[in-house]
Amino acid sequence: MKSFPMFIRTTGRRVVIAGGGEQAAQKARLILKTDAAIILAAPELDAELRGLVAQNRAIHDAGPITPGTFAGSALTFIATGCAGADAALHALAKAGGATVNVVDRPELCDATTPSIVDRDPVVVAIGTEGTAPVLGRSLKTRIETLLPPRIGGLAALAGRLRGAVAEQLPENTRRAFWAWVFNGAPTQLHRTGAEAEAAELIKSAIDTRRVPENAGEGHIALVGAVPGARDLLTLRAVERLQEADVIYYDRLVDPDVLELARRDAERVFVGKEVGACAWPQDRICALITAEARKGRRVVRLKSGDPSIFGRATEEMEAARAAGIPVEIVPGITAASAAAAQMSRSLTERGQTDTVIFATGACRPGDPAPDWANHMRPGTTLAIYMGVRTAGNISRALISQGAPCHAPVDVACDVSTKDERFLTCTLQDLEPALAEHTVSGKALILVRFPKTAFAGRANAA
Repeated sequence: MKSFPMFIRTTGRRVVIAGGGEQAAQKARLILKTDAAIILAAPELDAELRGLVAQNRAIHDAGPITPGTFAGSALTFIATGCAGADAALHALAKAGGATVNVVDRPELCDATTPSIVDRDPVVVAIGTEGTAPVLGRSLKTRIETLLPPRIGGLAALAGRLRGAVAEQLPENTRRAFWAWVFNGAPTQLHRTGAEAEAAELIKSAIDTRRVPENAGEGHIALVGAVPGARDLLTLRAVERLQEADVIYYDRLVDPDVLELARRDAERVFVGKEVGACAWPQDRICALITAEARKGRRVVRLKSGDPSIFGRATEEMEAARAAGIPVEIVPGITAASAAAAQMSRSLTERGQTDTVIFATGACRPGDPAPDWANHMRPGTTLAIYMGVRTAGNISRALISQGAPCHAPVDVACDVSTKDERFLTCTLQDLEPALAEHTVSGKALILVRFPKTAFAGRANAA
């Protein structure tokens, strides 16, 4: 690093802005977020800055400008818009002992202004040492989406209650107490807008001098990891990854998704290869419940949406049987992601008014799914895990009257760098998959538009 990041206290201090035009106004808007006394040092001010003075939000120093103008300031901005004037004022400010920022002149800056994500009193600053401000703003946008809008209010409440916690709770319980506040029921209430209820819950725990029993309680989250690209994750999914102590994932989860997890979170691969049972479901259920019993926050990452062919039921039942809180964090399922990547809707008014999700695989010994039962005019049939049984699927559908020429899309490795799409007819599905060596992570979309069933006696 060439610059050390830190926060400068502004309470009871002055920030001097030398300039009276738009550049100075931009800096004034930034400093208005603080409680600093703003000094506008310029012979004349534009309308916006005059308005700040009229509202007693700033003080106008019309000059002359000397080193004393800047002495004792918390920070000084030089923002006249004139290179010569900026250089002269920079020399005066340095003579006054100020820490200086000169707009668009990084070589004259003692300090640079970061892009700021403001959830006062929670503040995130992103700096690029003045080299790439556009990148800083891009990162700010991403972080804005990650931080809950109300997190600042909860942090402020915690700050007001720190003294009471120190007085009422034994020192060895305080860490668990604050973990409960920021990861447990108070935070969940606060995020939904129930701020008064969250405050009352925290105060009640303090008044009774008792760390809630579930302060160190384990938790299991079945998190939708989307089919591929990590920027399709929901905000809640990212939150759970960043809270997790241990993460269980399989081969269908893109490695980039794991980069969003806490750096010190334990990662455990429970990969299931097609046709292999190295990690049977009962073993996975036993593992995640055992970790949660230790008081750890467990994330079970699942490709797409956990509730769609993700064996979520078995894992939820195991958690409930062990008395462990469990939740599903929904994700974008493969059918939705595939349609988006193909720039195509799963439904079309007048042609396709029904979408059915079906599986091409089942447990060993179980009868094959009745795919033909889903074949109706106006339907898009999305078949998951159907590559190995594609021949059986197409033959079963055609034998029950499906048009041989029904259009089929095969989406492989959706939203990853290896993404590809195939288009064929229903009768050519099996040879098309073989020709293009499609195996594993692929979705089959069969479309039955209403016009394709014209003349079928049993069409409805």
